[in-house]
Amino acid sequence: MANLATNFIGIKSPNPFWLASAPPTDKEYNVRRAYEAGWGGVVWKTLGSEGPPVVNVNGPRYGAVWGADRRLLGLNNIELITDRPLEVNLREIKSVKRDYKDRALIISLMVPCDEDSWIDILKRIEDTEADGVELNFGCPHGMAERGMGSAVGQVPEYIEMVTRWVKTHSRMPCIVKLTPNISDVRKPAEAAKRGGADAVSLINTVNSITSVNLDSFSPEPMIDGKGSHGGYCGPAVKPIALNMVAEIARNPETHGLPISGIGGVTTWRDAAEFMALGAGNVQVCTAAMTYGFKVVEEMISGLSQYLDEKEMTSTADLVGKAVPNVTDWQFLNLNYVTKARIDQEACIKCGRCFAACEDTSHQAISMSEDRVFEVMDDECVACNLCVNVCPVEDCITMIELPRGEMDTRTGERVGDYANWTTHPNNPGATAAE
Repeated sequence: MANLATNFIGIKSPNPFWLASAPPTDKEYNVRRAYEAGWGGVVWKTLGSEGPPVVNVNGPRYGAVWGADRRLLGLNNIELITDRPLEVNLREIKSVKRDYKDRALIISLMVPCDEDSWIDILKRIEDTEADGVELNFGCPHGMAERGMGSAVGQVPEYIEMVTRWVKTHSRMPCIVKLTPNISDVRKPAEAAKRGGADAVSLINTVNSITSVNLDSFSPEPMIDGKGSHGGYCGPAVKPIALNMVAEIARNPETHGLPISGIGGVTTWRDAAEFMALGAGNVQVCTAAMTYGFKVVEEMISGLSQYLDEKEMTSTADLVGKAVPNVTDWQFLNLNYVTKARIDQEACIKCGRCFAACEDTSHQAISMSEDRVFEVMDDECVACNLCVNVCPVEDCITMIELPRGEMDTRTGERVGDYANWTTHPNNPGATAAE
């Protein structure tokens, strides 16, 4: 059996599955249940200073986006950081850590952007025996309007400054949680590294309005006839998160910086994808809120089986495995040519591939009178839209043409393209090349 135990920046846990800082980690009762269910670690819901009290709304806090089968694809939340007294949280954290020494326990923090506030909160958490701190520079709503959360995370200079304060005044490992609400996530990650961060975690929630009530004309969730933007999370944000994790993992300026992957992790496969792109562990929220804490059991068994099948002995063998294969578009191989193929025995003759290709693509699929659909190689550009819209798995596949075989669409032989950097269709190519 593969060993799922992880050592992330010196923080040990029996598996790489941590609960993210969120409503599921708001109190001792929840965290104890999470550990008993099998979670390897927990990031306690964000603590603030004892300044102006945090007051959450008493109406709906979540908006949702569903798939056709009412599968929950995304949640928008307008909840703030913890509104429970700081001393109560600290007492509960200490109690939990005393009983679960083998599990990771990280404290998420968010206080005003001045050094004294950070010194104060760090002193207060010092004797909890927590394993580390996570600096919440990502929350896009409520706290950002107060100059915290993503208001800090969008300014690399502030990230570097606060991270340096934390590393100066605390013994604990420091994880910097990054916002996705920025044009280039590499810059905040570089700033965190300059400030001395031990790791980064990402992504935090995406600023969003998920829906509008067309009777009251208010964004949802609606509070007394009004709505606000909130933070979007869940399976729908996973592609955004994967890209941002990969960008940091392959950036020379942040090479080697440990990453905790967050964003739509629902299954073991999601976790494996994050880890292959450079994440040392993953954090989960929406899946737990949708299915309960025991969802981690499938994640643990599935990842373990996958590692065994790949003959990997630990999660460390998986981390970063896909990073060398992430490249920029101009370096893709134009000598590689594929064509779509339809399995006639598997085809249910729904015609979806034909409609999509005929109306919106390259008119490369023919339909006979008895509804037999076939690919016309001379028109197929290998876009694989037909594969993606087909409701039958593996009914349509992409087949690679051997090098030297004629591409009937272009009249060229496969492999005749020069490297793209010198190809005449590349506007960046020079005459000298």
